[in-house]
Amino acid sequence: MAVGEAFALPSGLRFKNRIAKAAMTEGLAGRDGVPNEGHVRLYRRWAAGGIGLSITGNVQIDRHHLERPGNVIVDAPLAAEAKAAWQRWAAAATEQGTSAWVQISHAGRQTQKSVNPSPKAPSAVPLGLPGGQFGVPVPLTEAEIIDLVKRFANVAVLAREAGFTGVQIHAAHGYLLSQFLSPLANRRSDAWGGALENRARFLVETVKAVRAAVGDDFGVGVKLNSADFQKGGFAFDDCITVAATLADLKVDLLELSGGTYEQPAMMDFAGMDPPEQPKQASSRAREAYFVDLAKALMAGRTPPLLVTGGFRSLAGMETALDSGIAIVGIARPLCATPDAVAELLDGHSDELPRPEQALRIGPGWLGPNSPFKLLRAVNGFAAQAWYYQQLRRIAAGGAPAAGLNPLTAFLAEERENKARL
Repeated sequence: MAVGEAFALPSGLRFKNRIAKAAMTEGLAGRDGVPNEGHVRLYRRWAAGGIGLSITGNVQIDRHHLERPGNVIVDAPLAAEAKAAWQRWAAAATEQGTSAWVQISHAGRQTQKSVNPSPKAPSAVPLGLPGGQFGVPVPLTEAEIIDLVKRFANVAVLAREAGFTGVQIHAAHGYLLSQFLSPLANRRSDAWGGALENRARFLVETVKAVRAAVGDDFGVGVKLNSADFQKGGFAFDDCITVAATLADLKVDLLELSGGTYEQPAMMDFAGMDPPEQPKQASSRAREAYFVDLAKALMAGRTPPLLVTGGFRSLAGMETALDSGIAIVGIARPLCATPDAVAELLDGHSDELPRPEQALRIGPGWLGPNSPFKLLRAVNGFAAQAWYYQQLRRIAAGGAPAAGLNPLTAFLAEERENKARL
């Protein structure tokens, strides 16, 4: 299956090709959480680069629960100026016939202390990470959960009114909806915890509310972990069950990913090996490391699948499409080379850039595969910062800087984040 072929979802929504830009947090907004000209320049550049579907970085539904400073935020009615800013963002993101979806999220217990020392979560279970960057969470009340469901729907309505063509509900990577799905993070004994049906209730109610708010002719997607890759956490068998439920709810597109801050399979930090996958996975290949899980998922009921994670070759992408995957997603190569997809589609290249090869920080005990957990975490955050700094350069109208030192990028990001608190 050629990546350049147009594709229609069962709902009738169409994409000009089968390559998506997966969501990447931008960190460009000011304290007001309103998209700005940096967002416009960045998403216009990506639209010009030939992608079929562009998914924004996570838009937060509560300013007290940011994934990082600089998130776009919608947690109250917007003034006319803010709505106009959203319209400019949507217009840029949908240029060149690009479909553009807004990812909607709440960070829950993965909110840093600098943003909120007592974030809300399913239960009072703190993250098991070194460094003390995250506080002990406070369990949400049922009334607060119901309010958050409404907030997801409100952002979806705004996205539609602004000119976006769909939304993606973020239920992966250890953020709030993912926390509810995980038996490790969700220790509740009420209707929102315990059995998988209850742990999935928040996600199910959110999907229902969003669909009711935007109608059937607007894209509604979900990003879901194939597994948390943690013993006792959300498992692949759980994913199979939830995917079938989402298919019954007529979700348009399901993006399959995996991991949390505690076990970052989705990031493949600085070339670190992804964790051992469930038994259904037949391979731990470096390219497209969620494809085997997608194949297993397709044996049951599931919405059309978007799979992101490790794609670097045209052959790898087309093999994934031949297996039945609807759309392949890429992310990090578009930080280093925003026109990389156009190069593939034009036949000028059959390989994406591999920016991760420049991010191997130091030897052995000091590098990304260090036996010391704290050093591995530092390397991971430095690698993240390198990508963030590339996005900032593009958003400012400049060019990426492949030679940027990751530790220098980390320090620069720290300054940027403090300026946005």
